[in-house]
Amino acid sequence: MKPANFDYVRPRTVAEATKALLSANGSAKVIAGGQSLGPMLNLRLVQPSLLVDIAGLPELTQVKQDRAGLTVGAAITAADIEDGRVPSASVPVLPRIAGGIAYRAVRNRGTIGGSLCHADPAADWVCTLAALGAIGHAVGPDGKGRDIPLKQFMLAAFENSLADAEILVSVTIPALSPSARFGYSKISRKTGKFAMANGIVVQDPNHRTLRAVMGATDGKPILIEDARPVFGERLDASDIRVDETLLKRLLTDSGVTADRAQHLHITALRRAAQEAFAA
Repeated sequence: MKPANFDYVRPRTVAEATKALLSANGSAKVIAGGQSLGPMLNLRLVQPSLLVDIAGLPELTQVKQDRAGLTVGAAITAADIEDGRVPSASVPVLPRIAGGIAYRAVRNRGTIGGSLCHADPAADWVCTLAALGAIGHAVGPDGKGRDIPLKQFMLAAFENSLADAEILVSVTIPALSPSARFGYSKISRKTGKFAMANGIVVQDPNHRTLRAVMGATDGKPILIEDARPVFGERLDASDIRVDETLLKRLLTDSGVTADRAQHLHITALRRAAQEAFAA
């Protein structure tokens, strides 16, 4: 199939882009890499009256690293991060996550902001950036900026918290301390496919952080801000202990009720913990 007819604009600034979105009265779509929106257009799952192309906007391709962390423009691609064109010394796990997303052709075009806004529950960036405590920066048609913790950005499957005519401009990821450890595990049917379950554990003793995420549920990631009740006080990679009763309750509350699905999610989190707690 082919898309339904639509108008196309390529604004030169974020301000022009937000005004274009506002003029469409909710019937416009934003496109950057197009790795998710393109197939949806072809299948006519979405039929916007206007397509606003933001891929080349300078404000969305800037990168800034300082002692506080790393700020990445929303139109930065996964390949940019994977190949080291984005400095990631303060958050060294990013190239690994980027390199595990889908296939190289997708990573060449797919953007970090597009993945977040698409809000697929199985997306790597959605889960990882929530676990890292990242903050999204959005701008609306009035020119005012708004900071959105990414743990609150995804509301449900394929639904985000951006207001009408608002654009995600960048993401700030807090720096990890040198003593921080990160574990990530993704279970999928084959390499490059969407996750059936993933688990993330961030341990940063300097910041007194032990955070866990179970992703690829039917909705938003399950974020456990303080994961000590899950893993206990003894964090030993050779003997990972998890409170399965607690995890199953969290999964059930999020709509993951099948025994097999719960087993996959708990297994993914256990593997992530094993990596994060390794000496």
